[in-house]
Amino acid sequence: MKNKYIAAFVAVALFATGCTKLDEKLNGQVGNADLGAGNVPSLLDAAYTSMRSPYQGTYGWWALQEFPTDEAIAPTRAGDWDDNGAWRALHLHRWSADHPRISSVFRDLNSVTYAATNLLQFSPTPVQEAEARFLRAMAQFSILDGWGQVPYRDPGEEVTEPSRVRPAAEAWDFIVAELNEILPNLPDGPVHVANKDAARVLLMKCYLNKGAFLNRQTPTFDAADMNQVITLADQIINSGKYTLSANYFDNFAPNNDALSKENIFTAQNIGGASAGGVNSTWIAGLHYSQSPGGNNGFSTLSGFYNKFEANDQRRGGDYPGVTNVSGVKVGFLVGQQVNQTGTLLKDRRGNNLIFTPEVSIIERDPNHLEVAGIRVIKYPIDYANLATGVSENDWVYFRYADVLLMKAEALLRTSQNGPALTIVNSLRAVRGATAFTSLTLQNLLDERGREFFWEGVRRQDLIRFGEYLTPTQEKTVDDPKYLLFPIPNNQLTNQNLVQNPGY
Repeated sequence: MKNKYIAAFVAVALFATGCTKLDEKLNGQVGNADLGAGNVPSLLDAAYTSMRSPYQGTYGWWALQEFPTDEAIAPTRAGDWDDNGAWRALHLHRWSADHPRISSVFRDLNSVTYAATNLLQFSPTPVQEAEARFLRAMAQFSILDGWGQVPYRDPGEEVTEPSRVRPAAEAWDFIVAELNEILPNLPDGPVHVANKDAARVLLMKCYLNKGAFLNRQTPTFDAADMNQVITLADQIINSGKYTLSANYFDNFAPNNDALSKENIFTAQNIGGASAGGVNSTWIAGLHYSQSPGGNNGFSTLSGFYNKFEANDQRRGGDYPGVTNVSGVKVGFLVGQQVNQTGTLLKDRRGNNLIFTPEVSIIERDPNHLEVAGIRVIKYPIDYANLATGVSENDWVYFRYADVLLMKAEALLRTSQNGPALTIVNSLRAVRGATAFTSLTLQNLLDERGREFFWEGVRRQDLIRFGEYLTPTQEKTVDDPKYLLFPIPNNQLTNQNLVQNPGY
């Protein structure tokens, strides 16, 4: 039965927001009682599965959070990675309302909302209902973050009419009310299901980003909201359930479900059997000559890489089961690359494979095409399941480190600098970095960059800290309209959606 209902979900996922009358008809059929009654576990499983498309891997929500920032770039390398300029547009803030990546992510996030809402009409248990409503709240939080308005329908509502839309303030109120209402019914764990602490983390993000969601150009931070962040953080901290992992990359390893001491909410992946696109996190950047061979695309920028101290373990290095198998390290790959025996690797022109800090949005030098840009391995490669392409690494949504740094930020924004500094330095000590002598918004933003690099939060952080429009490498000018993504053109048949300003 499980496969039947996942297939039923996939068949309608593309039509979740009701773009046309045909789409609406297809959607309406999914709400029929003969598909859902008595099969709530299958529908809940399908709702979790629907999270894979927007969240797991490097081509969905991650791409929209990373490429418009100083953390990620996909340079065009002759004919490679051109894609009609789609990747360049994201990094340079030159996208339009028909950008394919923006359109697909908007669709996929709304598909999560649809799948979770659809389940609610079939008399789920209180726990099942709470889990589904959490998944819906998480997807709607991302839609609010990206587009500033959130489509929705009520459970069982026929989709013969376009979905209604909540503007930013109303959507924020709804998400917070939902999370507070369902929190008592959520399970305590495990980490790969929606749980109480995951709801607390998402609530923290709601309160911390409220001022930015409501006024992106000039965010404000109300003391009452910051106190909510601190209170929620203390509930998680005082539970004693989490500690910072001694090895940073254990949080992302193939067996991170057993190794990590700090993951709070993850997507469970079962190697060789069932997983999202976590393997894209290494395939997208690795060179063809490495093992595994990659697509030689995604890189980070030297300005971001230089924020790390040499001894900061987050910068990367050898990792058991990865480096000894192939020579590939974890973290940032820069300089000469080797195989597991130490033999120097070459590019396809016969040049030494030396990844350079220098990278341009369009690479033209034939001798630089394949080596430009520092590569990133955030999730240690799962060699045991390499042949299947279905990796064991659980995708990380929320970590304890985020709880600590969000609390530190809330303390700093309410002039409690001493306690905030203590928290940040305690984290830096575990990561092998030297202690700060003082804490400012700038070095806290930099610390969040180091701690959460390539985890799909950078755009949100830069907007909240007022740095998103600041010129960076390759992106020299900007327009405030890019603080929001455009409503995709193919969604505007729904007249309840209003195109964002400037598009």
